[in-house]
Amino acid sequence: MTEINDTIAEVTARIEARSKDSRAAYLELIRARRPSGFARTKLTEGNLAHASAGCAVMDKTQILGSGWPNIGIITSYNDMLSAHAPFEHYPELIRDEARKNTATAQVAGGVPAMCDGVTQGQEGMELSLFSRDVIAMASAVSLSHDAYDAVLNLGVCDKIIPGLTIAALRFGWLPHVMVPAGPMPSGLPNPEKQRIRQEFALGKVGREELLRAESESYHSQGTCTFYGTANSNQMLMEVMGFHLPGAAFPNPGTPLREALTRAAVRQALDNSIQGEYRPAGEIVDARSFVNALVGLMATGGSTNHALHIPAMAAAAGYEVTLEDFADVSEVVPLLCRIYPNGPADVNHFHAAGGMGFVVRELLKGGLLQGDALGVAGPLSTYSQEPWLDGDELKWREAPEESGDLDIVRPIEDPFAPTGGLQMLDGPLGRGVIKISAVKPDRHVTEAPARVFDSQEGVKAAFQAGELDRDVVIVVRFQGPAANGMPELHGLSGAIGALHDKGHQVALVTDGRMSGASGKFPAAIHVGPEASRGGAIAKIRDGDVVRLDAVTGILDVKVDPTEFDSRDAAPFRPNESASGLGRELFGGFRATVTNSEQGGSVFSMLGGG
Repeated sequence: MTEINDTIAEVTARIEARSKDSRAAYLELIRARRPSGFARTKLTEGNLAHASAGCAVMDKTQILGSGWPNIGIITSYNDMLSAHAPFEHYPELIRDEARKNTATAQVAGGVPAMCDGVTQGQEGMELSLFSRDVIAMASAVSLSHDAYDAVLNLGVCDKIIPGLTIAALRFGWLPHVMVPAGPMPSGLPNPEKQRIRQEFALGKVGREELLRAESESYHSQGTCTFYGTANSNQMLMEVMGFHLPGAAFPNPGTPLREALTRAAVRQALDNSIQGEYRPAGEIVDARSFVNALVGLMATGGSTNHALHIPAMAAAAGYEVTLEDFADVSEVVPLLCRIYPNGPADVNHFHAAGGMGFVVRELLKGGLLQGDALGVAGPLSTYSQEPWLDGDELKWREAPEESGDLDIVRPIEDPFAPTGGLQMLDGPLGRGVIKISAVKPDRHVTEAPARVFDSQEGVKAAFQAGELDRDVVIVVRFQGPAANGMPELHGLSGAIGALHDKGHQVALVTDGRMSGASGKFPAAIHVGPEASRGGAIAKIRDGDVVRLDAVTGILDVKVDPTEFDSRDAAPFRPNESASGLGRELFGGFRATVTNSEQGGSVFSMLGGG
């Protein structure tokens, strides 16, 4: 096995060192619940009767008799989300496969799954980040019946997978397998969709043409095909070993997808106490989270994972910091160009070599830790891809050469020598920037600021022609404590249009800009956030702001004494505090951690 890169080894060691006590407390928590028999043997006769009352007769006999292991299914099915609609019939398939392998399976519960594509720019987006923690809690409630010997988690999209992962790790004495549904087939090319969006923002096309383009892009069941948070999630589950190898990107409704789902049932049973007991909380360790960072950088994945990886790590007793992201990014080359980092979508990426090719190249470069464990074995085996030999599911080594060097490249010939995510620090606070899609001549932007307290203000100023110049657009009061940290992707069309006119333009915000953020520089997750007195609340119109992604500096060209003496702009909670259920989340906004700690309402380090 290739020797591990020194920086990767050092980052892993320091995560372990800083997390020594919290990880020990976590392991004590889950080991105290190590099963000595099937879970439902602890239940009373009345408990068992309730647990089996709704089952088919063949399953009820086994559940009451405690002779077979029982799989719990956590499903995020709904038929609004294209990515989750395929899960409608998964429980039937899973129950069938379980019976064939002398086991039972029950839907333990459902979790909410909202679509950022539907809520983008709408009031509902203010619940998006918090939905991750709601999903974790809903999953915990579902599993609290304590009648399951293994768990299959059915999920794909933005906050769903991080929420399911947090819950899986808190129920870490059980084996867990993540079961995806795959991306929709390719539709309208993403660059063409983005071009029409920008033309709409400029008033060159109407709503009818815009709606036609959007519908041709998002057209069937499966995840959206660009490389945003949803598909970055699937990459993470592969490199963390929560999937079967190669499960991320086969399309829904195909024989291969069904075969992988059935194989997930068998793998969960193999990992249960009936087989070789491999609980999720002991499979996942510091190497797993560093592998997640490596995969994120190598593929140019979603900036949202600067929130989700620390939150998931905390669930397993680990503290992951922005310095860890930055140091990993410095040594991991960019191997992929998937939209918005290039014209190809995830189907093109999968066909060109996909996850198996990327995993093998990163292992070869000593960047992925192949001795880290996954549900199907060590991560070194995740360089394989699944295929069907007739009706039989098999695995083979991924292609030795890229099928398209414009999409995915070998470790010796990357698109860029460093990863796609950069930490920013300076007088305005700390944040992150995704630079894999930003041309090098735009990595440094210095221009007068125009300050806004809402997305709507930016759009109105753009329509009025007030931003048709070099400008750093500052959007504040968009952090977790202010309004739940909604995505600001709805600003992409306007800011992208200014960029294409040749202006020096950038975004600075304490909010999110998602995995779909594109060609213009965006300093996001800037903290401390404005509503908690962060320096971003002191910026005034006309202040010259410098965003330097080369040196990692986020600065304001104002005399430091004068700047420090300024009063922060007051936070005035407005309609964000109520309506569309937002009033139910007041407690979340009051107690949420900062973005560096994952923007979470949980405080889990220490095992409690």
